[in-house]
Amino acid sequence: MERNQTPLRQKSSSFSSSTREEKLRETDRNLSLGSIRLESSERKENDFDRILEKMDEENAAEKPEDEDATAAAAANAKETVTDFATLSEEIDQFLGIFFSLKAVPNPENCTPPEIPESVVENFVTAVEKEIVKYESGEEKWSPDHDELSLLAAIDRISKLTSAVTTFSSEPMYGHAMSRAGGVLHHAMSFLEDEFHALLLEDSRAKPAADLGCASSKIKRPPSFGRREDADRCVIPSAESNSTESAPAYPPETVERLRAIAAAMIAAEYGTECCQVFTVARRNAFEAGLSSIGYEKSSIDDVLKMAWEALEGEIAMWIKTFRQSVGASLSYEHDLCHQVFAGHCDIASAIFHNFARGVVIHLLNFVEAVAMTKRSAEKLFKVLDMYEALRDSLPMIEALFPASEDDSGGGEESSTLSELRSEINSVRGRLGEGAVAIFCELESSIKSDMGKTPVPGGAVHPLTRYVMNYLKYACEYKNTLEQVFKLHHKPAASYDDDDDGDNNNYSSSSNNNNNNNRRRRGPAANSENPFAGQLIEVMDLLHANLDAKSKLYKDLALSNIFLMNNGRYVVQKIKGSAEINALLGDSWGRKRSSDLRQYHKNYQRETWSRVLACFKDDGLTVKGTVQKPVLKERLKSFNAMFEEIHKTQSAWVVSDEQLQSELRVSVSAVVVPAYRSFLGRFSQYLNPGRQTEKYVKFGPDDLENYIDELFDGNPTSMARRR
Repeated sequence: MERNQTPLRQKSSSFSSSTREEKLRETDRNLSLGSIRLESSERKENDFDRILEKMDEENAAEKPEDEDATAAAAANAKETVTDFATLSEEIDQFLGIFFSLKAVPNPENCTPPEIPESVVENFVTAVEKEIVKYESGEEKWSPDHDELSLLAAIDRISKLTSAVTTFSSEPMYGHAMSRAGGVLHHAMSFLEDEFHALLLEDSRAKPAADLGCASSKIKRPPSFGRREDADRCVIPSAESNSTESAPAYPPETVERLRAIAAAMIAAEYGTECCQVFTVARRNAFEAGLSSIGYEKSSIDDVLKMAWEALEGEIAMWIKTFRQSVGASLSYEHDLCHQVFAGHCDIASAIFHNFARGVVIHLLNFVEAVAMTKRSAEKLFKVLDMYEALRDSLPMIEALFPASEDDSGGGEESSTLSELRSEINSVRGRLGEGAVAIFCELESSIKSDMGKTPVPGGAVHPLTRYVMNYLKYACEYKNTLEQVFKLHHKPAASYDDDDDGDNNNYSSSSNNNNNNNRRRRGPAANSENPFAGQLIEVMDLLHANLDAKSKLYKDLALSNIFLMNNGRYVVQKIKGSAEINALLGDSWGRKRSSDLRQYHKNYQRETWSRVLACFKDDGLTVKGTVQKPVLKERLKSFNAMFEEIHKTQSAWVVSDEQLQSELRVSVSAVVVPAYRSFLGRFSQYLNPGRQTEKYVKFGPDDLENYIDELFDGNPTSMARRR
């Protein structure tokens, strides 16, 4: 049979027919992670058609008509295997002669051995028939259906083509070179198809990007003022996640992939094999990202997103990044070295390119987030991303041991150096942004200069905002301390109080007016700049609240306001071990002392005039009680107490303990003094209407009325009576 002449070693980056190219296109090998194009070349279709025709003729001639014919066919198949084994032995003998000649110093000067053309022809024809059988779908190629040891046979053809190339100028080798080269090309096309089909079998298992995702655990709020936490995907340990990290491919599939890769590399078709592997695994990885809900966003998309939408995207990115670094890259590393076992340089190169593409792809989102407008609510998500990047470095470093670097010499992988540099660069921008956002809390406090006092002296919204913000922020205490140490700029030691711009860190050497400039906390605390910044914020809040207390005309209410807000601050600090540790015991003692002083000021402003009614001075003249003075004292007390009750029952003390302390302290001072006063002087009033007119409250009634103060619900004594 006439055959098209195919030059030996004529290779292309792909060797598939148009049908196979359509199949590959269906899998979409062009990726956002870095597309790789597989160039194609056409198979010699005339050869293929002739082979099919020959098989049809042989099948028609050999078709058994009865059971005897079937038995004969089975015996013939067994004989064919035996003949193929004999052919293999002859090919091995022939190759042994060739390779012994290649071992001599000048093989081209040696007399080439005579080539057993019939053996070569029969051998490559048998291999080609076997390949066509599997390609036609008559049988599926597997270890159970490989009577001729196809990979070993293909390896012989590869060695045969390599051997005769040594004597390529000999005319007698022309047909053998063409025939063996054509079948080898066909075999490589078949193996590439099989390799790609095996790689697609991970659809029956988890995509690599979906490996290792443990259930999220609530640790911190995803943003200020929210309670859910959907972005905490804990990196699984080997012990706790043994079932999650099961390989995507069964061991037998990995072994077949390894065998095919070894055959293609031995035949010098390693480039094509690596391209197919890389594209298939990148497609699988991207499919895994989509399966967990992660979609690529451009910088423009991120910059245009509303915060609510971007917050969700950040949460998904954190989950995806932790999974990718903590599980997926490790799996891909192991898979590369399993499939390309014995070819460490190839495995490392494939994995390095894969890891670089994945990490750079994911870092692009962080770059975009770092470019968005800064705002207070973004701090916690920025810190979450910062932590994810920081925690990823040890795991990434573990994936790039120096021995795997193709540069050799135990030097650090250039890929690792590049990724570390990229991660640290992006992390630095996040750190600088976090510092700026937290420092802008000062600006928020300074700009809150409202002139309307809070009704009832209640806790001011600014106090709640700042303290809750600090409470959540200090859950990131260790990270914020690290961020301030690494990314806080020493030049930002001062800021102008009168310009309202906390981003202006310039210093004027000509301005010596210290009253217009404030020493910033971080500069004052070089060992822990975050603690210094926190103290600065607390001092600013204290000063702001002190100014707001002066908006109340009633000094007693002013002190209630300071007590309410001071108590709220102290309770928040006591409830946060992190803030307490940062501010220190002396700061806490000072605020507790302030609270006691506010309490004393309130008592003095409200009840000192009431207690003055119970003094003996002026009531007795030469041992005689002056009834008009007694009556006036009682009238004054009644009026003052009614007014205090009417006014201060509308005041608000939301902290139950503080409310109780205030009522108890008032009762402890007023009720005994009133009881004693009545005990000494009530008998000087005429019983009946006169007593009812001037003694409106019994001591127990007085105590009950005091227990109605600070409820924020004004009540009328007249209505109650």
